[in-house]
Amino acid sequence: MEIKKKDIRALTKDQLREFFVNNGDKAFRGNQVYEWLWQKSAHSFEDMTNISLKTRQMLEDNFVINHIRVDQMQRSEDGTIKNAVRLHDDLVVESVLIPTATRTTACVSSQVGCSLDCKFCATARLKRMRNLNPDEIYDQVVAIDNESRLYHDRPLSNIVFMGMGEPLMNYKNVIKAIDKITSDEGLGMSPRRIVVSTSGVPKMIKKMADDEVKFKLAVSLHSAIDEVRTSIMPFNATFPLNDLREALQYWYSKTKNRITYEYVVWDGINDQRKDVDALVQFCKFAPSKVNLIEYNPIDDGMFQQANSKAIDMYVSVLEANNITVTVRRSRGKDIDAACGQLANKT
Repeated sequence: MEIKKKDIRALTKDQLREFFVNNGDKAFRGNQVYEWLWQKSAHSFEDMTNISLKTRQMLEDNFVINHIRVDQMQRSEDGTIKNAVRLHDDLVVESVLIPTATRTTACVSSQVGCSLDCKFCATARLKRMRNLNPDEIYDQVVAIDNESRLYHDRPLSNIVFMGMGEPLMNYKNVIKAIDKITSDEGLGMSPRRIVVSTSGVPKMIKKMADDEVKFKLAVSLHSAIDEVRTSIMPFNATFPLNDLREALQYWYSKTKNRITYEYVVWDGINDQRKDVDALVQFCKFAPSKVNLIEYNPIDDGMFQQANSKAIDMYVSVLEANNITVTVRRSRGKDIDAACGQLANKT
Protein backbone atom coordinates (compact mmCIF):
# COMPACT_ATOMS: atom_id res chain seq x y z
CA MET A 1 0.00 0.00 0.00
CA GLU A 2 1.41 3.36 -1.05
CA ILE A 3 2.08 5.76 1.82
CA LYS A 4 0.66 9.22 1.28
CA LYS A 5 3.45 11.77 1.50
CA LYS A 6 3.06 14.82 3.73
CA ASP A 7 3.15 18.39 2.44
CA ILE A 8 6.52 19.49 3.83
CA ARG A 9 5.52 23.16 3.97
CA ALA A 10 2.82 22.32 6.49
CA LEU A 11 5.65 21.65 8.98
CA THR A 12 7.14 24.31 11.24
CA LYS A 13 10.89 24.77 11.43
CA ASP A 14 10.93 22.99 14.80
CA GLN A 15 9.04 20.04 13.32
CA LEU A 16 11.56 19.85 10.48
CA ARG A 17 14.44 19.91 12.95
CA GLU A 18 12.75 17.13 14.92
CA PHE A 19 12.30 15.05 11.75
CA PHE A 20 16.03 15.14 11.04
CA VAL A 21 17.01 14.30 14.63
CA ASN A 22 14.59 11.36 14.60
CA ASN A 23 16.22 10.15 11.39
CA GLY A 24 19.76 10.27 12.73
CA ASP A 25 20.79 13.63 11.28
CA LYS A 26 21.65 16.99 12.80
CA ALA A 27 18.89 19.43 13.77
CA PHE A 28 20.42 22.26 11.72
CA ARG A 29 19.54 20.32 8.57
CA GLY A 30 15.95 21.34 9.26
CA ASN A 31 17.03 24.99 9.18
CA GLN A 32 18.64 24.47 5.77
CA VAL A 33 15.55 22.82 4.31
CA TYR A 34 13.27 25.49 5.81
CA GLU A 35 15.36 28.18 4.11
CA TRP A 36 15.10 26.38 0.77
CA LEU A 37 11.33 26.04 1.13
CA TRP A 38 10.56 29.64 2.04
CA GLN A 39 13.36 32.15 1.38
CA LYS A 40 14.49 30.40 -1.80
CA SER A 41 11.07 29.03 -2.84
CA ALA A 42 12.50 25.69 -3.98
CA HIS A 43 10.16 23.79 -6.29
CA SER A 44 11.78 20.41 -5.71
CA PHE A 45 14.16 18.65 -3.34
CA GLU A 46 16.66 18.40 -6.21
CA ASP A 47 17.06 22.19 -6.01
CA MET A 48 18.53 21.91 -2.48
CA THR A 49 22.12 21.76 -3.67
CA ASN A 50 23.87 22.11 -0.27
CA ILE A 51 22.14 18.97 0.99
CA SER A 52 23.48 15.49 0.24
CA LEU A 53 21.85 13.27 -2.39
CA LYS A 54 21.03 10.70 0.30
CA THR A 55 19.23 13.32 2.43
CA ARG A 56 17.37 14.69 -0.58
CA GLN A 57 16.20 11.16 -1.38
CA MET A 58 14.97 10.75 2.19
CA LEU A 59 12.95 13.95 1.81
CA GLU A 60 11.61 12.72 -1.54
CA ASP A 61 10.51 9.46 0.10
CA ASN A 62 8.62 11.22 2.89
CA PHE A 63 7.35 14.55 1.59
CA VAL A 64 6.02 16.54 -1.34
CA ILE A 65 6.31 20.24 -2.17
CA ASN A 66 2.84 21.20 -3.38
CA HIS A 67 4.05 24.13 -5.42
CA ILE A 68 1.74 26.21 -7.60
CA ARG A 69 2.24 26.49 -11.35
CA VAL A 70 1.45 29.57 -13.43
CA ASP A 71 -0.53 27.90 -16.22
CA GLN A 72 -1.12 31.03 -18.23
CA MET A 73 0.13 34.59 -17.95
CA GLN A 74 -1.71 37.42 -19.73
CA ARG A 75 -0.28 40.91 -20.13
CA SER A 76 -2.57 43.91 -20.50
CA GLU A 77 -1.85 46.90 -22.71
CA ASP A 78 -1.49 48.94 -19.47
CA GLY A 79 1.20 46.62 -18.06
CA THR A 80 -1.08 44.65 -15.74
CA ILE A 81 -0.37 40.91 -15.61
CA LYS A 82 -2.92 38.21 -14.77
CA ASN A 83 -1.81 34.73 -13.75
CA ALA A 84 -3.95 31.63 -13.99
CA VAL A 85 -2.49 29.64 -11.10
CA ARG A 86 -2.89 25.86 -11.07
CA LEU A 87 -2.82 24.23 -7.63
CA HIS A 88 -1.55 20.76 -6.78
CA ASP A 89 -5.08 19.30 -7.02
CA ASP A 90 -5.66 20.87 -10.47
CA LEU A 91 -7.97 23.61 -9.22
CA VAL A 92 -7.24 27.10 -10.60
CA VAL A 93 -7.22 30.58 -9.05
CA GLU A 94 -6.13 33.91 -10.46
CA SER A 95 -3.75 36.58 -9.20
CA VAL A 96 -2.78 39.95 -10.66
CA LEU A 97 0.27 42.23 -10.83
CA ILE A 98 -0.72 45.90 -10.97
CA PRO A 99 2.11 48.31 -11.87
CA THR A 100 2.20 52.09 -11.43
CA ALA A 101 5.02 54.59 -11.84
CA THR A 102 6.07 54.20 -8.19
CA ARG A 103 5.03 50.70 -7.11
CA THR A 104 3.99 47.21 -8.12
CA THR A 105 1.11 45.58 -6.27
CA ALA A 106 0.15 41.91 -6.05
CA CYS A 107 -3.57 41.16 -5.88
CA VAL A 108 -3.79 37.63 -4.48
CA SER A 109 -6.56 35.09 -3.98
CA SER A 110 -7.43 33.37 -0.70
CA GLN A 111 -10.11 30.85 -1.79
CA VAL A 112 -10.96 28.79 -4.84
CA GLY A 113 -14.22 30.52 -5.71
CA CYS A 114 -15.90 32.52 -2.96
CA SER A 115 -18.02 31.92 0.14
CA LEU A 116 -20.12 35.04 -0.39
CA ASP A 117 -22.74 36.07 -2.92
CA CYS A 118 -22.08 39.64 -4.11
CA LYS A 119 -24.20 40.01 -7.23
CA PHE A 120 -21.79 42.35 -9.03
CA CYS A 121 -18.73 40.10 -8.73
CA ALA A 122 -17.79 37.41 -11.23
CA THR A 123 -15.91 35.39 -8.62
CA ALA A 124 -19.08 35.10 -6.51
CA ARG A 125 -20.66 33.12 -9.34
CA LEU A 126 -18.11 30.39 -8.84
CA LYS A 127 -18.78 27.70 -6.28
CA ARG A 128 -16.37 27.87 -3.35
CA MET A 129 -14.31 24.71 -3.72
CA ARG A 130 -11.87 25.15 -0.84
CA ASN A 131 -9.64 27.51 1.10
CA LEU A 132 -6.11 28.10 -0.11
CA ASN A 133 -3.28 26.84 2.08
CA PRO A 134 -0.72 29.32 3.44
CA ASP A 135 1.96 28.12 1.00
CA GLU A 136 -0.42 28.54 -1.98
CA ILE A 137 -1.04 32.16 -0.99
CA TYR A 138 2.69 32.70 -0.44
CA ASP A 139 3.54 31.19 -3.83
CA GLN A 140 1.27 33.65 -5.64
CA VAL A 141 3.25 36.50 -4.09
CA VAL A 142 6.59 34.92 -5.04
CA ALA A 143 5.44 34.46 -8.65
CA ILE A 144 4.30 38.07 -8.90
CA ASP A 145 7.51 39.34 -7.27
CA ASN A 146 9.49 37.47 -9.94
CA GLU A 147 7.31 39.01 -12.69
CA SER A 148 7.72 42.47 -11.16
CA ARG A 149 11.50 42.10 -11.26
CA LEU A 150 11.44 40.70 -14.80
CA TYR A 151 8.98 43.07 -16.47
CA HIS A 152 9.23 46.21 -14.32
CA ASP A 153 12.81 45.96 -13.05
CA ARG A 154 11.89 46.33 -9.39
CA PRO A 155 10.74 44.09 -6.54
CA LEU A 156 7.12 43.82 -5.50
CA SER A 157 6.23 46.68 -3.14
CA ASN A 158 2.63 46.04 -2.03
CA ILE A 159 0.10 43.22 -1.56
CA VAL A 160 -3.68 43.37 -1.49
CA PHE A 161 -5.94 40.46 -0.59
CA MET A 162 -8.57 41.47 -3.13
CA GLY A 163 -8.42 38.48 -5.45
CA MET A 164 -10.74 35.49 -5.45
CA GLY A 165 -12.41 34.64 -2.16
CA GLU A 166 -13.23 36.31 1.17
CA PRO A 167 -9.98 36.43 3.17
CA LEU A 168 -11.70 36.47 6.57
CA MET A 169 -13.46 33.20 5.72
CA ASN A 170 -9.96 31.70 5.47
CA TYR A 171 -8.52 33.71 8.33
CA LYS A 172 -6.15 31.14 9.84
CA ASN A 173 -4.38 30.39 6.56
CA VAL A 174 -4.28 34.04 5.46
CA ILE A 175 -2.62 35.00 8.75
CA LYS A 176 -0.08 32.17 8.42
CA ALA A 177 0.72 33.28 4.86
CA ILE A 178 1.18 36.92 5.94
CA ASP A 179 3.43 35.79 8.79
CA LYS A 180 5.64 34.00 6.25
CA ILE A 181 5.55 36.92 3.78
CA THR A 182 6.61 39.40 6.47
CA SER A 183 9.13 37.15 8.23
CA ASP A 184 12.87 37.60 7.74
CA GLU A 185 12.85 33.85 7.06
CA GLY A 186 10.36 34.42 4.23
CA LEU A 187 10.07 37.46 1.97
CA GLY A 188 10.73 40.10 4.65
CA MET A 189 8.01 42.49 3.43
CA SER A 190 6.58 45.12 5.77
CA PRO A 191 3.05 44.33 7.03
CA ARG A 192 2.24 48.02 6.51
CA ARG A 193 2.43 47.32 2.77
CA ILE A 194 -0.28 44.65 2.98
CA VAL A 195 -4.03 45.32 2.79
CA VAL A 196 -6.64 42.69 3.62
CA SER A 197 -9.96 43.55 1.98
CA THR A 198 -13.15 42.07 3.41
CA SER A 199 -16.81 42.30 2.47
CA GLY A 200 -17.46 42.60 6.21
CA VAL A 201 -17.43 39.68 8.67
CA PRO A 202 -17.86 41.45 12.04
CA LYS A 203 -16.68 38.64 14.30
CA MET A 204 -13.46 38.20 12.31
CA ILE A 205 -12.76 41.95 12.17
CA LYS A 206 -12.87 41.95 15.97
CA LYS A 207 -10.56 38.92 16.04
CA MET A 208 -8.05 40.73 13.84
CA ALA A 209 -8.09 43.63 16.29
CA ASP A 210 -7.59 41.26 19.24
CA ASP A 211 -4.74 39.54 17.38
CA GLU A 212 -3.06 42.96 16.99
CA VAL A 213 -2.35 42.45 13.30
CA LYS A 214 -0.06 45.01 11.69
CA PHE A 215 -1.48 45.01 8.16
CA LYS A 216 -4.13 47.42 6.90
CA LEU A 217 -7.87 46.84 6.59
CA ALA A 218 -10.17 47.67 3.68
CA VAL A 219 -13.93 47.07 3.60
CA SER A 220 -15.87 46.42 0.40
CA LEU A 221 -18.90 48.54 1.36
CA HIS A 222 -20.79 49.85 -1.72
CA SER A 223 -23.75 51.10 0.30
CA ALA A 224 -24.35 52.39 3.83
CA ILE A 225 -28.09 51.71 3.57
CA ASP A 226 -29.03 48.20 4.71
CA GLU A 227 -31.78 47.58 2.14
CA VAL A 228 -29.57 48.66 -0.75
CA ARG A 229 -26.53 46.73 0.47
CA THR A 230 -28.57 43.57 1.02
CA SER A 231 -29.98 43.81 -2.50
CA ILE A 232 -26.49 43.70 -4.02
CA MET A 233 -24.64 41.81 -1.25
CA PRO A 234 -27.23 39.38 0.16
CA PHE A 235 -25.01 38.21 3.04
CA ASN A 236 -25.57 41.70 4.51
CA ALA A 237 -28.84 40.28 5.87
CA THR A 238 -26.68 38.08 8.13
CA PHE A 239 -24.01 40.70 8.83
CA PRO A 240 -25.99 44.00 8.79
CA LEU A 241 -24.37 47.41 8.79
CA ASN A 242 -24.89 48.05 12.52
CA ASP A 243 -22.89 44.91 13.31
CA LEU A 244 -20.22 45.85 10.78
CA ARG A 245 -19.94 49.37 12.15
CA GLU A 246 -19.64 48.10 15.73
CA ALA A 247 -16.84 45.74 14.66
CA LEU A 248 -15.04 48.55 12.83
CA GLN A 249 -15.37 50.82 15.86
CA TYR A 250 -13.77 48.04 17.91
CA TRP A 251 -11.02 47.69 15.28
CA TYR A 252 -10.25 51.40 15.42
CA SER A 253 -10.32 51.54 19.24
CA LYS A 254 -7.69 48.77 19.35
CA THR A 255 -5.49 49.67 16.38
CA LYS A 256 -5.98 53.42 15.77
CA ASN A 257 -5.59 52.57 12.07
CA ARG A 258 -7.56 54.44 9.42
CA ILE A 259 -10.21 52.36 7.66
CA THR A 260 -10.41 52.25 3.87
CA TYR A 261 -13.79 51.69 2.20
CA GLU A 262 -13.97 50.29 -1.32
CA TYR A 263 -17.05 51.68 -3.02
CA VAL A 264 -18.54 51.36 -6.52
CA VAL A 265 -21.27 53.78 -7.61
CA TRP A 266 -23.85 52.18 -9.94
CA ASP A 267 -26.48 53.84 -12.05
CA GLY A 268 -29.89 53.65 -10.38
CA ILE A 269 -28.62 51.68 -7.36
CA ASN A 270 -26.57 53.95 -5.10
CA ASP A 271 -26.13 57.16 -7.12
CA GLN A 272 -28.44 59.51 -5.17
CA ARG A 273 -27.66 62.17 -2.56
CA LYS A 274 -29.22 59.98 0.16
CA ASP A 275 -26.63 57.31 -0.63
CA VAL A 276 -23.65 59.60 -0.16
CA ASP A 277 -25.20 61.14 2.99
CA ALA A 278 -25.56 57.64 4.48
CA LEU A 279 -21.93 56.92 3.61
CA VAL A 280 -20.79 60.11 5.35
CA GLN A 281 -22.69 59.12 8.50
CA PHE A 282 -21.23 55.61 8.40
CA CYS A 283 -17.67 56.93 8.09
CA LYS A 284 -17.78 59.50 10.88
CA PHE A 285 -16.86 57.28 13.85
CA ALA A 286 -13.20 56.91 12.78
CA PRO A 287 -10.66 58.38 10.35
CA SER A 288 -11.40 56.85 6.99
CA LYS A 289 -10.66 56.92 3.31
CA VAL A 290 -13.11 56.12 0.52
CA ASN A 291 -11.84 54.62 -2.73
CA LEU A 292 -14.44 55.18 -5.44
CA ILE A 293 -13.79 52.32 -7.85
CA GLU A 294 -14.64 52.26 -11.52
CA TYR A 295 -17.07 49.41 -12.21
CA ASN A 296 -15.88 46.54 -14.35
CA PRO A 297 -18.71 44.85 -16.28
CA ILE A 298 -19.34 41.12 -15.92
CA ASP A 299 -21.96 40.93 -18.70
CA ASP A 300 -24.84 41.72 -16.36
CA GLY A 301 -27.28 44.46 -17.34
CA MET A 302 -28.31 45.07 -13.72
CA PHE A 303 -25.05 46.86 -12.94
CA GLN A 304 -23.93 49.86 -14.95
CA GLN A 305 -21.30 52.44 -14.03
CA ALA A 306 -22.86 55.65 -12.70
CA ASN A 307 -22.33 58.81 -14.71
CA SER A 308 -19.62 61.34 -13.92
CA LYS A 309 -22.07 63.71 -12.19
CA ALA A 310 -22.83 61.07 -9.55
CA ILE A 311 -19.11 60.45 -8.98
CA ASP A 312 -18.49 64.20 -8.70
CA MET A 313 -21.33 64.46 -6.15
CA TYR A 314 -19.73 61.73 -4.01
CA VAL A 315 -16.34 63.43 -4.17
CA SER A 316 -17.63 66.91 -3.28
CA VAL A 317 -19.87 65.74 -0.39
CA LEU A 318 -17.17 63.48 1.10
CA GLU A 319 -14.53 66.20 0.86
CA ALA A 320 -16.90 68.75 2.40
CA ASN A 321 -17.14 66.39 5.38
CA ASN A 322 -13.36 66.03 5.64
CA ILE A 323 -13.35 62.42 4.44
CA THR A 324 -10.43 61.50 2.20
CA VAL A 325 -11.63 60.26 -1.18
CA THR A 326 -9.88 58.99 -4.28
CA VAL A 327 -11.30 57.91 -7.62
CA ARG A 328 -9.55 54.72 -8.67
CA ARG A 329 -9.39 53.83 -12.33
CA SER A 330 -9.42 50.15 -13.20
CA ARG A 331 -6.40 48.34 -14.57
CA GLY A 332 -6.25 45.25 -16.76
CA LYS A 333 -9.84 45.37 -18.00
CA ASP A 334 -8.84 44.07 -21.43
CA ILE A 335 -7.72 40.77 -19.85
CA ASP A 336 -10.53 40.53 -17.26
CA ALA A 337 -8.03 41.30 -14.49
CA ALA A 338 -9.82 44.26 -12.91
CA CYS A 339 -11.71 44.30 -9.60
CA GLY A 340 -14.66 41.90 -9.64
CA GLN A 341 -13.67 40.23 -12.91
CA LEU A 342 -11.64 37.25 -11.70
CA ALA A 343 -13.59 34.20 -12.80
CA ASN A 344 -11.08 31.79 -14.36
CA LYS A 345 -11.97 32.85 -17.90
CA THR A 346 -8.45 31.90 -18.89
